[in-house]
Amino acid sequence: MITVLIIVLAATISPIVAHALGRFVRVPNVVLEILLGVLCGPVVLGWIKTDGVIETISQFGLSMLMFMAGYEIEFARIKGRPIRLAIYGWFASLALGLLVAVATNGFTLAAQVIGLALCTTALGTILPMVRDAGALPTPFGSRVLGIGALGEFGPIVAMAFVFSEDERWHTIALIALFTVIAITAAAMAARPRHPLLSRLVAGTMGSSGQLAVRIVMFVLIAMIAAASAFGLDVLLGAFAAGIVVRLAVASGPEAEEHVISSKLDAIGFGFLIPFFFVVSGANLDLKALFTDPRSLLLIPIFLLAFLLVRGLPTYLLHRRDPDLRPGEHKALALFAAAGLPLIVVITNTGVQQGAISSAHAAAMVTAGVLSVMIYPLVALRLYRSALKECEDLSA
Repeated sequence: MITVLIIVLAATISPIVAHALGRFVRVPNVVLEILLGVLCGPVVLGWIKTDGVIETISQFGLSMLMFMAGYEIEFARIKGRPIRLAIYGWFASLALGLLVAVATNGFTLAAQVIGLALCTTALGTILPMVRDAGALPTPFGSRVLGIGALGEFGPIVAMAFVFSEDERWHTIALIALFTVIAITAAAMAARPRHPLLSRLVAGTMGSSGQLAVRIVMFVLIAMIAAASAFGLDVLLGAFAAGIVVRLAVASGPEAEEHVISSKLDAIGFGFLIPFFFVVSGANLDLKALFTDPRSLLLIPIFLLAFLLVRGLPTYLLHRRDPDLRPGEHKALALFAAAGLPLIVVITNTGVQQGAISSAHAAAMVTAGVLSVMIYPLVALRLYRSALKECEDLSA
């Protein structure tokens, strides 16, 4: 319990420090949570010692993070050009990432792990920034949603192929079967509710019953269990659960949707998700990184690789998008290049599989931390500059 207390304390301190630093530079909470995890972990103070219980809570926090990523997707907002360009961009990033990784590591599992980590986008990290800037309801916001959705969903699906011990066709069949289940669940969720269920949800919203939240948790666990039963990554189940719940909640009253969303934010971002990031920081093997000087040199290389692999295809595909203001495509490219949560997951799995060293994993995660600290801030400056220039021309 002392370890749990320290992890929760680190998560509590994180937004306080973020607010204090806000006068000078905006640092995402996720970065501070990882840094505080490093500080309290075995590399520095040694206060956090992970065991089976801690890792279980942490993994559920990761599942909640993927659930919230799926929940944030508004299909009505990204249909058409936004999702089409996002799909083209992600597959171009995947090809470019694998090309870069294979050129430096050969046709190995390490190359697949690195290539996959290079084509991620931290939707859950950049979305609050876009929302706070008032850009989410705009065409620019729709593009960010589409790019982020593919940057989360694409790598999760690809992980099933990279780390699967089964034949590729067997994995494809399992993914197809799981997709059918997810689509069926989504179609059922989007249908109008039975009046009795609506009354029960509304009647327990402010009581100890909390039926809506209990149904959400059941759907999340059920989809995770289904993915696990098929031998797929449980994150795929968590992401699909977020989409299903989003469709179900959207079918009800708008006021109810706001209340349920607030409760899910409280559960996820109030406890489970920061728990995962603090533990991830504690597990980050910085000692191996600093004992290998060559790994330190990889940090700026990976940071530039994120921009090349994710940013360049996004820039090229959106530079002639008629719905964007001049200059917004540059901001999109920088937002796309910010990746961290799935980089942590992919590199951890790569270390467990013996594909990459812990020093290389630490270098890539450190580069991911820098990417969410630097690229979104520059992107917001470019977005505001494009917005101001457009307003000046209109005046």
